[in-house]
Amino acid sequence: MDRAAFACSTAFFHDYSSAAHGAACLPQGHVDYIEKVESFSYSDFFRDYLIPNHPCVFSAKFTEGWGSRRNWVTRDGKPNFDYLLQHFGKAVVPVANCDVKEYNSNPKEQIPLKEYISYWKEYIKKNYRSPRGCLYLKDWHLYRAFPEQEVYTTPIYFTSDWLNEYWDAKGLDDYRFVYMGPKGSWTPFHADVFRSYSWSANICGKKKWLLYPPRQEEYLRDRHGNLPFDVTAPGLQDSSVYPRYAQSCPPVEIIQEAGEIVFIPSGWHHQVYNLEDTISINHNWVNGCNVAIMWSFLQDELAAVQREISEWRDTMEDWHLQCQVIMKSCTGINYKEFYNFLKVIAENRISVLNHVLDEEASAKNTHRAATSALGMLHAVFDLKRAVQVLTSLNANEDFKKLNPKSLSPPPEALLHHLKAAIDTALL
Repeated sequence: MDRAAFACSTAFFHDYSSAAHGAACLPQGHVDYIEKVESFSYSDFFRDYLIPNHPCVFSAKFTEGWGSRRNWVTRDGKPNFDYLLQHFGKAVVPVANCDVKEYNSNPKEQIPLKEYISYWKEYIKKNYRSPRGCLYLKDWHLYRAFPEQEVYTTPIYFTSDWLNEYWDAKGLDDYRFVYMGPKGSWTPFHADVFRSYSWSANICGKKKWLLYPPRQEEYLRDRHGNLPFDVTAPGLQDSSVYPRYAQSCPPVEIIQEAGEIVFIPSGWHHQVYNLEDTISINHNWVNGCNVAIMWSFLQDELAAVQREISEWRDTMEDWHLQCQVIMKSCTGINYKEFYNFLKVIAENRISVLNHVLDEEASAKNTHRAATSALGMLHAVFDLKRAVQVLTSLNANEDFKKLNPKSLSPPPEALLHHLKAAIDTALL
């Protein structure tokens, strides 16, 4: 990041959270289209889209060198089933049934990819009908399962990725996914995990996105406070069930073509349709620009858990700990792990500031190399954002009940270390 962009980021530092959460309707639903790779820098993306939390679409030129675009697609632009079967046929993949609603999502099963492709071929032959319903391969961790495959390279705009940096360090999980589905498959209305950013690249096919800026989803709740499963359902116009629907803005609509990348900002609810047989690669990610939104989301999630089991508050000795256990089972993270998440990222940034990495060392740590490539000022920016959220976490009454002084290092010591590192870097 150059110094001008960093200065811009600092100007946004104090009011970013309110700007992101209070996003209004975009003018006439406009979404910027980024055409040329050579004229669009990381600083441009940081300034114009990450900080203001606005969506955009990258042209197919940004993905034209990917192995998946060469190998996973036939000459006529269709999924290359033969190649996929040859290289991944034995993999077991998660498949959702788009025709069945189970709570607020679609039920999933795990089946071999070769079985799914057999189904998909038959589904096409029968004019996109099947007694099994419309099946959609979703959330396949292909990157983790087949790291040796030449599939894609994460564009530099998305490489400041705290979420995958942390889970890669733990070696347990990641938030990189492949989606494959026939024409007509779709994903119900939702916002992404931890209110993260996401990017989605079409390897082949076409998608339609319906996007709602943060807080617009509040107008779509029914009289019980529940969000809709399908924002296009006629029932939303019934004011006795959805009393505030008439106040909502129309969704921002994006038609995404083959090769294009859609950037979905933090906290934007969306619903997605495959208009053709489609394969896409998706990442969820958090960084210094939206980690405060993640923290706000986690506080809301804990409050919801506490409301649900409030009747046992006075009779359950470890009530606060049980709330954390339930929160982690529902959300995937609790306050102590969030502290560890911030600690790992902050320590990595201090490492960037303390060491000049040679090419050989950089090649061994892709996340550190990516951060180093973005520049020392970006590492300082990340540390400042980590300090801001850690300070808020340390002052949180629910966090104080978890005996934070037993953590290694204790929050006060970690904050002192981070602030000293920032001061030293800015000398």
